[in-house]
Amino acid sequence: MNVTVIKPGLLSSLQDAGRPGHAALGVGRAGAMDPPAWQLANALVGNTRGEAAIECTLIGPSLRFEQAAMIALTGATITARVGEHDVPMWTTCHLPAGSVLHLGGMASGCRSYLAVRGGFDVPPLLGSRSSDLHAQIGYAHGRPLRAGDLLPVGAAPALPSSLAGDEVRLLGWSLDPQPWFDFAQRPLALLRGSHWPQLDAASQQLLLGGKFYLSKDSNRTASRLDGHTLQLRAPLELISEAALPGTVQLPPSGQPIALLAEAPVTGGYPRIGQVAMVDLPRLAQRRPGDTVCFHETTLDEALTRLAAHRQRLARLLGTIAQRLECT
Repeated sequence: MNVTVIKPGLLSSLQDAGRPGHAALGVGRAGAMDPPAWQLANALVGNTRGEAAIECTLIGPSLRFEQAAMIALTGATITARVGEHDVPMWTTCHLPAGSVLHLGGMASGCRSYLAVRGGFDVPPLLGSRSSDLHAQIGYAHGRPLRAGDLLPVGAAPALPSSLAGDEVRLLGWSLDPQPWFDFAQRPLALLRGSHWPQLDAASQQLLLGGKFYLSKDSNRTASRLDGHTLQLRAPLELISEAALPGTVQLPPSGQPIALLAEAPVTGGYPRIGQVAMVDLPRLAQRRPGDTVCFHETTLDEALTRLAAHRQRLARLLGTIAQRLECT
C-alpha cells in the first residue's frame, strides 16, 4: 500500500523516535519534536514498534490513500477533512480506499502527527526512519515531503470489523488532549546552565522572569527567542562542547536559542540554561510569535516530573491497546 502526497503542506516530514547513540559520529538524534503526541498517534492505530508518522508544521499536507487505512491525528489542533467528512483528532478513523485526506491550518500549536496503521515503511538509516532536515539524512536525503512522493505503508493485522467498510468511520471514544497539549502556554522549567554565573545580574533576572517570543527564524534545530537581549559579565572564549536538545545557548547577538530535536552534537556558545526534558514537547509546540517564559527548577524536580509523566503515558498507552483489542 502507498500513500501519495498531493500537497506537502508547509513543512511535513517523516519522524519516529529518532536515532540516539550516534553523537560520536557527529549524528544527532532528530525524531519527533513532540514525542508523546507521536506515541499516542501510533497507539491509536495499534502501532507498537515505534513506527514512523508524518510530522506536520503549521499547515498540513493533502494525501491520497490507495487502500483502506486506519489513521489518527494528535498534537496541535489541525483541521482535517475527507470529502464532506470532518476528521476529529485524538481518536481512530477508518478511511476507505481512494480517500483523500486534506489537512489544513492549525488553530493552536505548531506540530501535528498523522499516524497510519502499519507505519510509513521507508528504509531506515542508523535504526531510524526519521528525516533529519538539518543534517539531510533519512527519507529522500532528509528533505521535507514533496508533491508526488509515494510513501509505503507497512503490513499490519486486518482492520477491526467495526471500523471496516466503504465509509469514513470513527471509534466511539477519543482521548482528552488536555494532559498532552499545553493550551495555556505555561512557563517552562529551566535548570541553570554551566555558564549561568557568567550572565550579568540583570540578564539572570530576565531569563527567569522575563517574557520572550518565539522568533520566525525558529526551526527543528532550535527555538530562537526574541524580546530581551542578554549579556555576559565579561567576554568568554570557549571551545566546542557537547550539546543536546534543551540546551539554552547565548550567541553574540544576545538573543537566547534553545536547541531542539535536530540539535548539533557540539556547540561553542555559552550554555546558560537547560530546559527540563519533560517540557521540551511544550516548547516544540510554540509557534512564531507565541510567548515563552521560564521558571527555575532543580535536577531532582525535573527528574521527578519526567518520571511521573512517563508513568502516566505508559498507563495510557496500555489502556489504548486494551480498548483497541475490544473494538
